[in-house]
Amino acid sequence: QGSVSPTRYQGSCSPGDMGGQSERSVAFDCTPQPAAYCPDWMAKLPDALPLSHLSIPGTHDSLSLFGGRRLRCQSWSLEAQLAAGIRFLDVRCKMAQGELHVYHLCTFQRASLRGVLRRTLRFLCAHPREAVLMRIKEELPSFSQRGFATQLHRCLLEEGHGHIWCREEVPTLGQVRGKIVVLEALAQKVLGIPYEQLSISDNWNVLSLKRKWRRAQRHLDRVASGDPTTMHLTFCSGNGLFTCPEEVARFVNPRCYQHLRRQRGQPVCWGVVIMDFPGAGLLQLIVDSNAPQASRLNMAAHDTSKASSQHPRGRGNKDHSQHSFTTCVHQDPSGWMSVPAPYLCHRTS
Repeated sequence: QGSVSPTRYQGSCSPGDMGGQSERSVAFDCTPQPAAYCPDWMAKLPDALPLSHLSIPGTHDSLSLFGGRRLRCQSWSLEAQLAAGIRFLDVRCKMAQGELHVYHLCTFQRASLRGVLRRTLRFLCAHPREAVLMRIKEELPSFSQRGFATQLHRCLLEEGHGHIWCREEVPTLGQVRGKIVVLEALAQKVLGIPYEQLSISDNWNVLSLKRKWRRAQRHLDRVASGDPTTMHLTFCSGNGLFTCPEEVARFVNPRCYQHLRRQRGQPVCWGVVIMDFPGAGLLQLIVDSNAPQASRLNMAAHDTSKASSQHPRGRGNKDHSQHSFTTCVHQDPSGWMSVPAPYLCHRTS
């Protein structure tokens, strides 16, 4: 799977640490290098799985690395996020000199949409069985600039090279392997899955950290017991007058980790879980929650294949159910090690 130069955890790594100021824990990470390397976790999932049936880790304001504590939402580069297993990107753009550039509010994030598309497709070229959801939003739409939709359409057409899903319906994983799946909220043109029609919890204006988590938790529970044909997005991120993205993430991420950890191993779909400064353990819990469902579909496919092979005219299909779900590289205080993903969720430090 490759290797990454080791770094050390700084501070406590206990999953029960709800308020420590460590730079890295299982749920929170504001260091430049992720403590996980999981670039191919979708590879063993069945093609027939709709994206709405998957648990997908994502980042909010994915390119927001600049602007100080008030605006900074991530500490990992785009490439580092993708390699760590992030499969939902939240990209905010404004028109500047005829091109779409990435902004957080009025702060330029030193990237263009064309560059983001190229870098993401470069990753997908190297990992062709993965897929990346990308929400593309006009930043500060109340000050909308003419030609945004036209420029977005041109950008997707010129940079996509047939590897961008711009249709309205939610696809299966098999339909979009190696592709970017666009989610957009344009008023007139349809350039992807209509974002506003999805099930979304995004209480971004945080007045109370406890209330923010309660709302995110309620939505996660609704997703777990809700309609699997609907795509659900839960934003665990937020900002506010008396707080900042890092402070919200330090509070919410560990609680999200504990909540998901209590239901590990069960066939639960969490939808798209979107975070600021996610930790490696939290990412792994989200990824691992796909394993029971994948195993169930693989067993069903195996039974169908077996029945087909027993039929006089059946040819049967090769059974892939013996494959492990995924393998990721994780870091603990003693350094890097590679272990099968189903065991990673049992880590306590």
